[in-house]
Formats: sequence, C-alpha cells, structure tokens
Amino acid sequence: MAPVVHVVLFQFKDGQTPDQRRDVSAFLYLCIRAPYRRCSSLTAKTRFFLQLCDKMLGLRSKCLHPASKRPYIKSSMGGLDRSIEGCQHGSTHAFVVEFESEQDRDYYVNEDPAQASFVLEVLQKLDKATILDFSPGVF
Repeated sequence: MAPVVHVVLFQFKDGQTPDQRRDVSAFLYLCIRAPYRRCSSLTAKTRFFLQLCDKMLGLRSKCLHPASKRPYIKSSMGGLDRSIEGCQHGSTHAFVVEFESEQDRDYYVNEDPAQASFVLEVLQKLDKATILDFSPGVF
C-alpha cells in the first residue's frame, strides 16, 4: 500500500506585514532546530499566527491511532511561503503531512478528534485553505 502525502496551504484572513512574516518564519525555524526556545518580543497578532502553525505541526504527536493509541502521522513539516514564482494565489503557509496508508489519512480527515478540534479552530481564521493528497509515483 502506497503512503499518502497530505499538502495543506493556508491563507489567513488578516494580512501580515513583512516583519510578521519574518517572525513566523523564525519561529518555525526554532520549532525545528531548538523547540525549547521561544521569542518573547512578538506582537499579539504574530503570536496568534505562530500558535496556529505550532498547533498544526503539533498534530503529529497529538493524533493517535484508534487501535494502538500511538501517533500515526509518519512525518509532518511546514513553513512560510518562500516562492519567487508569484503563483501562490494568496497562500502564505504550507504544511506537508505524510501517512503510511490511505486508511490512516482517512481516519485523520474523517474521525481523529485532535485534527477535528484543530480544524474547527483554524477554519474561522482562514480566508482560504487548499488541500491536496497524493501518493508518490502514482499518476
């Protein structure tokens, strides 16, 4: 069975200044490189965006398989848009979540309470979300 890669693009309702984008990018870098560090001099708006990004990345440990009660997300990463091509159509943040199987992805999307709670929280803050799923090499 082929793994499933779940790609999520966010466009938040409130626009961000370039400084706020840099703050978010720095925070995501710290999450990966030094998760024990946090920036204390962030604005409330920037802190809000960071919390949502942190929660999206945190689903990897919070989403538990219904049978094993263990995390089932194979990998998860995300970051601020860095494209120079100008084809983002408003999306500012991208996340990639990898699942071992379609069944795991289906549970995540349709039943996982941690993911459902996150979706309820983030949907009201988004202008748009784009989600694509694919299996590598399957065309």
